[in-house]
This record gives sequence, C-alpha cells and structure tokens, in this order.
Amino acid sequence: MKDTVSTRVKLSIFAVGLLSFTGILIETSMNVTFPTLTKELNVSLGTVQWLTTGYLLLTTIVMSTTAYILKKFDPLKIFIFAASLCLIGSIICMMAPNFPVLMAGRLLQAIATGLSTPLMFNLIFEEVPPAKLGLYTGLAGVVISLAPALGPTYGGIINRMWSWREIFVGVIPLIIVLFIIRQLSIRGKAFGTKGISFDYFSVIGLAIIFSMILFTFDQAGTHGFTSSQFLLWIVVSIVVVLIFAWYNSQSKRQLIDFSILKLPVLRLRLFSYFSLQFINIGLSFVLPIFAQTALHLNSAEAGLMLLPGSLLGAVMGPFAGYLYDKKGPTLPLVISGILITVGSGLFLIKSESLTLMSITLIYLILRIGFNFGFGTSLSDGSRQVQGAKKSDQNSLFSMMQQYAGSLGTNVLSVVISAAALTSGSNNSVVNTISGTKVDFIILTILSVLVLGSILYVHFKYQKNE
Repeated sequence: MKDTVSTRVKLSIFAVGLLSFTGILIETSMNVTFPTLTKELNVSLGTVQWLTTGYLLLTTIVMSTTAYILKKFDPLKIFIFAASLCLIGSIICMMAPNFPVLMAGRLLQAIATGLSTPLMFNLIFEEVPPAKLGLYTGLAGVVISLAPALGPTYGGIINRMWSWREIFVGVIPLIIVLFIIRQLSIRGKAFGTKGISFDYFSVIGLAIIFSMILFTFDQAGTHGFTSSQFLLWIVVSIVVVLIFAWYNSQSKRQLIDFSILKLPVLRLRLFSYFSLQFINIGLSFVLPIFAQTALHLNSAEAGLMLLPGSLLGAVMGPFAGYLYDKKGPTLPLVISGILITVGSGLFLIKSESLTLMSITLIYLILRIGFNFGFGTSLSDGSRQVQGAKKSDQNSLFSMMQQYAGSLGTNVLSVVISAAALTSGSNNSVVNTISGTKVDFIILTILSVLVLGSILYVHFKYQKNE
C-alpha cells in the first residue's frame, strides 16, 4: 500500500491548497474591477494595477524565503500564520476607505499566498509517493491555474451585482472553514536549519531586482520603449543582477541553493513553468480589459467569457498528471506546447476582429494547453533533485511562477500604455486594440520558445529514457 495517499494527507493538501486558491482568486478578481476602482478611489489605471503587480511582487519575495522557512517552522504553524493574515487582509480590504488602505490589505494577503503555495507543494513532495506525484502535482496545478481564470468571472459577477467590496466578503467563510480543517489534518515537523544561516541580504537583493525590473518596464509605459529612461534602467538592472549573482556565489549564507540551476533539464522546465504562468496571468489581465474597452462588455460578461476554458482546463490538469505518471513528460508537454502556440497565434491573427465568442473559444484551446504543461513542468523539475534540495527547487519554482504573473501583468499593461504614446491618440479603443495586438505577438513568441525548449529536452536528454 506504499502508493496510497491517506485521507489525512489529502485533507492537509486540500486545506493549504484552498488557502492558495483563495489568495489567487481575489488577486485576479480585482482585475475586472479596475475601471470601477479608478472612478471610486480617484486613481489612475497605472496606479490601480499595483493592486495586482504589488501583490504578486510581495508574494514573490515571500516565496524566496520559503526554502528556509519550511525547514525552520512546522507546517501547522506556517499555515495558521498565513490563514490569519489572509483573514485580516480580507477584512481590511472590505472596509478600505481609500487606495492606500486597500493596498495594505492586499499586501497582507500577498504574504499569506507567498507562504501557502510553497507549503502546499512541500506537503505533496514530502507525503505523496512517487507513483502518484504527477497526479497530485496536477491537482495542485489546478488550484493555482484555475483561480486566475475563475477570478475574473467571480469578480465580474460580484462587481456587477453588488460592489467590489463583496469580493472580500465572499472569501471570509472559506478561510474560517480552513481553520477547522487544519486542526484535523496538517501534521509534520520542520527539518531544522542547523548549519544554515538565513541570508537577509539575498532577500533584499531579490526584492530590489524584482522591483527594478518592474520599474524599468514602467518607464517604457510612461516614456516609450525607445526612450533614454527605459534604456538606462535596463543597463542598471543588468548591473544589479550581475552584482547579486557575484554575491550569491561568494556568500556562505543560503536563501535558495541556486546551484540546482546548473541542471539543464531543471533549468528548462523552470523556463516552461515561468512562461506558462506569464501567459496565463497576462491573459487573465489583458482579455477582460480588452473586452470592456474595445468590445464594450460589462464586467460580468468579461469575466464569464473565460469560464469555459477555466473549467475544461481544470479537468485536464489531473489527466495530464496521470499521463505523466504513466508515459513520462514528453507527451503532455508537447501537447501543451502545441496548444498554447496555436492559441496565442489565433489571438494574434484575430486581434482586430475578436468577439466574445472567438475569445471564449481560443481561450479554451490555450487553457487546455496550459494545464497540460504547468503541473508537468513542476513534476519533472522536482524529479531532477533529491533530499534537502527539493525544498530549494520548490521555493525557486514557486517564486518564479509568482513573479511570472507579476511581470506578465506589468509588461502587457505597459505595452498597452506605450501604444497610446506611439499613436498620440486619446482614443482608448484604438489604443487598446493596438497594444493588445503587440501583447499577442509577445505571447506567441514566448509560446514558440516553450515548445522549442520541450523538444530540445526530449531529443537532448530524455529520448532514450
């Protein structure tokens, strides 16, 4: 019975997974409320998008610390702390009188998600037998891939029927239920941090790098991609990254063991994992904005158009994990690469004639492709390392997956802003269509690169396995 998973383990994974789901659901629910928030809180779209970008940035920074935190603290303590912050943050957001208070509540929720997502995968990697790893990683992938797509539907309906504040009211009962489940299921002891010193400088360094990259792209949105400000900050960002790389190679302290990136298969699986989430979160931001601005749909319609793809994609995640357990990584990953390339390409080809129905159908194709590759990339990446380094791999993948969402939202929104600068027009419909077309070009190129990396790994490293 070594390949069975106990009910307690299933419940523990479910509890932590639902906490992650809640955090991500709120994050993407807010995207469809941006036009409303700009009016109610009297802030610009560039400011209000930091509710997503800032949230994802802090989540990324917190995730960078989890390789250490998961070794230092018991799983139950981490979960209680994360769930408490999510509850407090939801209450603050629900009652927020202005943008700064709303942002503060979102940042508390960011810390909660930054802890809960790596904890979920750590429970899977530690307590699920290898023969079931693909299936359970696929199920976990559903949690963090279904929530971004359900978010616009949930947020759109709530915002249309009541107000954006009720988005936070709706998740409070879920969090309370989680406190009950965790008492019955979450067990385990921390491995300990003997001989390991926490690297505070690396946390600060990663925070600076991640923030600087986002700030660099903000310069493009404000001044254009050919501006001296944008080019200058690219150079500064490269210099800071090189300094961080040098420090990390010399330091005796440890945040994440970046030496695992020397493993070529792990490195390329991380690229696929990052790129898929970039596409996923980026589209969950761009498509509702496009639908409301260019197609003049309301927030509920803009959210509902993503629902069919979300649901069908969710069904495909566990099936892709089962396929990985039985057949290996190549088949589900190739299916993923082909479908996301076809989906992105169709969005590009149809960019100037998209309708509610065509967006729904193309998104359906892309979401199936996403779910075939997302969990599989993580599962195959985890198999490249053993022992204590699994927590480093888990933290690294979680951190980069989260930053992919932050960068995807930032870059794709900046491209739309830059389109207005290039055209010199105040016509928001024309600028949105023009900017969105460039976004689709970026996503199509990225999809082709993902497919290429999958084929390269197969023929170079796994063909004879």
